[in-house]
Amino acid sequence: MKGNPLTESPEPLALSKIVAMLRAAGSVFAEDEVSLLISEAKTPGELASMIERRVNGVPIELIVGWAEFCGLKVAVEGEIFIPRYRTEFLANQAISLCSPDSVVVDLCCGSGAIGLAVISAVPTVRLVASDIDPTAVRCAIKNLSPFGAPVFESDLFESIPRELKGKIEVLVANAPYVPSEEIEMMPRDSRLYERRTSLDGGGDGLEIHRRIAAESRSWLATGGHLLIEVSERQAAQSAEIFLTNGLEPRIVTSDEFDATVVIGTKA
Repeated sequence: MKGNPLTESPEPLALSKIVAMLRAAGSVFAEDEVSLLISEAKTPGELASMIERRVNGVPIELIVGWAEFCGLKVAVEGEIFIPRYRTEFLANQAISLCSPDSVVVDLCCGSGAIGLAVISAVPTVRLVASDIDPTAVRCAIKNLSPFGAPVFESDLFESIPRELKGKIEVLVANAPYVPSEEIEMMPRDSRLYERRTSLDGGGDGLEIHRRIAAESRSWLATGGHLLIEVSERQAAQSAEIFLTNGLEPRIVTSDEFDATVVIGTKA
């Protein structure tokens, strides 16, 4: 039986050159990325094309067509927001608040990564997801349709089924929270290959959070929770926004994930 010609006896010099090229292009994990590209490419020509795209700055996830999130393969495409490692903390917090029959909404769902993590961990929840970006919705449908979870193209709650008003027990939103003037300071991959609407949170980064908090109380069940990822420096202000809108806030952080989440509970 013949092995994979891409992985059998690779020339060390060629591999070292590829690694050097990726490092020069800004890759922090060049060796790992080269291994991933080799494993995903079906032909030498495809591998060469993948390497060229990565050297030109295309995120590795968009080249291979998936991102790892909570140990799962999440399909990604186009210019949608690529799931971050830190957001696994948000997903884990949501999972910890789910009961077997919880109604869960993944708002601003992007690829549907958080919803996928939740329903993979608690398969009996009723999950609904939504995003304003049609490309993200198409991608989320690909990830969530095997679980029977509907995905809506929606500006926040606009298209969420009205029957869920007052019944949502876990409302999780990885909404944009980067202040507009700080977008240009983000890594090149994000600035060039992710849609600005998935990053830009307005003047102080919390404009969409205000909208979500203001609308969420009528959607949450009594005892239901709203969870939103924020930066550490925004957390106190975000908690105040929750409190102003009738939600009892608490701030949870993780050194491991370098992440901060604000959780608001409806009394």
